[in-house]
Amino acid sequence: MALTYSQEIALGTEAPPFELPVVNPEADGLDKPTRSLEDFADARALVVVFTCNHCPYAQHIEDALIELARAYQPKGVRFVAINANDPAQYPEDAPEEMARRARAKGYPFPYLFDETQEVAKAYGALCTPDLYVFDADRRLVYHGRFDDTRPGQGRPATGADLKRALDELLDTGKVSGPQYPSMGCNIKWKPGNEPR
Repeated sequence: MALTYSQEIALGTEAPPFELPVVNPEADGLDKPTRSLEDFADARALVVVFTCNHCPYAQHIEDALIELARAYQPKGVRFVAINANDPAQYPEDAPEEMARRARAKGYPFPYLFDETQEVAKAYGALCTPDLYVFDADRRLVYHGRFDDTRPGQGRPATGADLKRALDELLDTGKVSGPQYPSMGCNIKWKPGNEPR
């Protein structure tokens, strides 16, 4: 595992479009095999989380992320998880394993597979988890950590940083205050596909 930090991305950046296969279509009830950015057009805010099955950093926040999504979806916040890892290197991150985990955990949001890794590149994602919050106009207002906990510290994840950002966005339409980078395992790029 290579410990990797998220890179700084300019606030106000527009959310790159995507259309990716979904492994748990029951999560949002849309009757189609893919999800696109347009499928979230009604959201007051959109949380995009680059994650995966095997990373201990992603696993550390998983239950708290599910709980947070369930709490904020009634407020008009939509969530989408994207796995861009190469399953040839990490079979645990293959689509069938993604589907198994999403159903076992009861993901209340769609879990998408970025096989070409082009969406991860478009977003500038580098680690798992890597979190982005976009406002109603799909402009980036938060890119940072879930909270200040880490695996092995003996403290459960709370999502305090993401909650603060979402609360402020819903209350005022913007996010102020510090944004600390996320950290975790590096995205498992296909050989020769690593971002420059």
